[in-house]
Amino acid sequence: MNRTAKTMAPSTTVINRLARMAMAALLLAPGAWVAVAGQAVPERRWLWADSPARDGMAWQSSVYPLGNGRLGCTVLGDPRRDRIQFNEDSLWVGNEDNTGGYQPFGDVYVEISHPNLNDYRRDLTDYRRELDISRAVQSVTYKTGGVGYRREYFVSHPAQVAVIRLTADKPGALSGKVALTNEHEVPVAAKNETITMTGDTSRFWWWQAQLKSQASLLASRQYASEKNIDLNLEAQARVLHAGGTAKTADNIVFFENCDSVTILLAADTDYLNQRSKGWRGEHPRRRVSGQIEAAAKRPYAELLSEHVADYQSLFGRLSLNLGETPAARAALPTAERVKIYGEQFKNQEMPADRDLEALIYQYARYLMLSCSRPGEGALPANLQGLWLISKKPAWRCDYHTDVNVQMNYWFVDAANLSECFLPLAEWIDSIREVRKEETRKVLKVNRGWLMRSENNIFGGSTWHFQKGDSAWLCQNLWDHYTFTQDKDYLKRYAYPVMKEISEFWVDHLKALSDGTLVVPDGRSPEHGPAKADGVSYDQQLCWDLFSNTIEASEVLGVDADFRAELKSKRQRLLGPKIGKWGQLQEWMEDLDDPKDQHRHISHMLAVYPGRQIHPTITPNYAEAAKVSMIARGTGGTGWSMAMRICVFARLLDAERAYAMLSTLMASKVQGNLWTTHPPFQIDGNFGYAAGVNEMLAQSHLGVICLLPALPKAWSTGKVAGLRVRGGYELDMEWKDGVLTQATLRGISNAPGQVEVRYGDGASAFKLARQEVRVLRAGDFKRKK
Repeated sequence: MNRTAKTMAPSTTVINRLARMAMAALLLAPGAWVAVAGQAVPERRWLWADSPARDGMAWQSSVYPLGNGRLGCTVLGDPRRDRIQFNEDSLWVGNEDNTGGYQPFGDVYVEISHPNLNDYRRDLTDYRRELDISRAVQSVTYKTGGVGYRREYFVSHPAQVAVIRLTADKPGALSGKVALTNEHEVPVAAKNETITMTGDTSRFWWWQAQLKSQASLLASRQYASEKNIDLNLEAQARVLHAGGTAKTADNIVFFENCDSVTILLAADTDYLNQRSKGWRGEHPRRRVSGQIEAAAKRPYAELLSEHVADYQSLFGRLSLNLGETPAARAALPTAERVKIYGEQFKNQEMPADRDLEALIYQYARYLMLSCSRPGEGALPANLQGLWLISKKPAWRCDYHTDVNVQMNYWFVDAANLSECFLPLAEWIDSIREVRKEETRKVLKVNRGWLMRSENNIFGGSTWHFQKGDSAWLCQNLWDHYTFTQDKDYLKRYAYPVMKEISEFWVDHLKALSDGTLVVPDGRSPEHGPAKADGVSYDQQLCWDLFSNTIEASEVLGVDADFRAELKSKRQRLLGPKIGKWGQLQEWMEDLDDPKDQHRHISHMLAVYPGRQIHPTITPNYAEAAKVSMIARGTGGTGWSMAMRICVFARLLDAERAYAMLSTLMASKVQGNLWTTHPPFQIDGNFGYAAGVNEMLAQSHLGVICLLPALPKAWSTGKVAGLRVRGGYELDMEWKDGVLTQATLRGISNAPGQVEVRYGDGASAFKLARQEVRVLRAGDFKRKK
């Protein structure tokens, strides 16, 4: 379901609801392993702190996020005045020309009367703020004045509401107030214990700031529009209570002497991912009101059980163990574990926290489920996923297409979260006509389209044209198919885009004097120079695009003549080049500086995420790529370190891959496990997970390779539920650096033979769908 079919209220059937509740009842017991429908549900995993999160600039390093794919929030957890800052992924300003920016929605403030709480260090005990990522539930517990207090927070995908629950171990101990506010001066009104915020984006400060800067607004484009696409917005907060009383005054809900208080929050805009309808649908009021009314009729326990079961049905597919961590270390607050890891790394010690390395992987899966789920109109994860506190967003909090949004989705299929990819495919599909118009207007072409590197939800794009970006998005679209083998998806979403972009390149390529084809007037992303022919970024992506489009057309049995044309053009493309100091060249000319340690490594796309260079098929080019990577250094941003993990893993250099992983963890992972550029950018989290996937299994060359880049630090471990290309699911266990057992399951695979490799041995066999094959080290025969 996309935003063409938003629902007023959840439509879960009674049977599904009861099944989910039964599953959740088992999951509510901490630490338990359970079997549900043949799956092992992993142990509880959590982040925790012994103090409230901090506001302002410290927000990005201390809060814990929640989300249902579309609606999200962060929680400060202050005992006296809690701030729940919330976002909805379609709240944007901008238009079809100007990217504008993503915007924060609002805040729920919950104040609790604690007359004896004057000094937190003296009057507050047993404080714990915890995010349980195995249940997607956050909690805050503490004691003051002889009373124990508990708060629980979650954002339900089935119910499409955020839920905040306040309880105490003493009857009538809850008194305070609830307010709904925002930074945009959108009016707020309260009636009958419901606070409503209704308005539009026409006067948002960020757009007004764009209007005051013509250079930023128009970006030297006389045709660019100054008209914002005004979206209607609405949020409602309903306060429910047991015991005591509640009343509404001055647009605030006051509660007194209550046993429990439950706050329901719903928020949305009228954004519609259909250009033909002006990007707007019906006003969100009816939908938001329906969600609040439906949730208010249900007991809190039922909402919680349904939410946990729904979330766990996806999160519980994969478990990961990378080795042991001392119990004392594992028991520390999360931020303290991160700090100690960094200190050990700085002192050139082996950081003794394998569990933290696995936790950050699972945290990436949690974040993806929280900010990019199909249905209910969810959009893809942006630079900060879903969570934004500032109305002046860094880099517009946009969809950056010269690495960032692509990196967000590299890991999802292997991490057994294929459903989370669909919002990206739907967004690309929705903006095609906008991008065609500008591309043809500026470049005077008749077919295909390009992206500028900054992009919004309306197809608006600023900065410069980066020619390879749209081809790189096609790489994501094709790779999703290779995991799922979903031909309906390939026909509906992937192939039409891949064909259009291929048509652009067929028409746009430039022939050199010897007939070699190059991309003209390109640039290496954020590195330059401008208007260079044959930049490796463009050449590698063009090769990748043509190769994938050829295969896609074969799968669908269409466009034979076009396929033949692509094959002919691909043969003439300028390929990778090795330079004077043995490096893989970033440009057609040998311009690389061995002292250049730029954050972008765009000339490595043939290694990762592409498939043109690999030690097993092009050893000379792979060695040149390694020379370049070593020269590029270990510094940079969170996302650039993450990409280095992936590249070294593809080059089968386990120890360098792990060194980059440790470097990222020690320098770019914050106390709440969000990665930083700086500031906070979520691509580092997702790129980290992609790197772990590549270290454990590779399948991009048509065979499944087990533990291809296993570092010494992970000498013993196991993974269950990893997906590999071809439609298979994989479990593995290893000890002392040696594989002990692998289990391959056919899920959506085509009939035929599959080849699995481990070390220098291989095993080939047929595996039907739903069939299972167990492999041990002795099953792999050395290839002659």
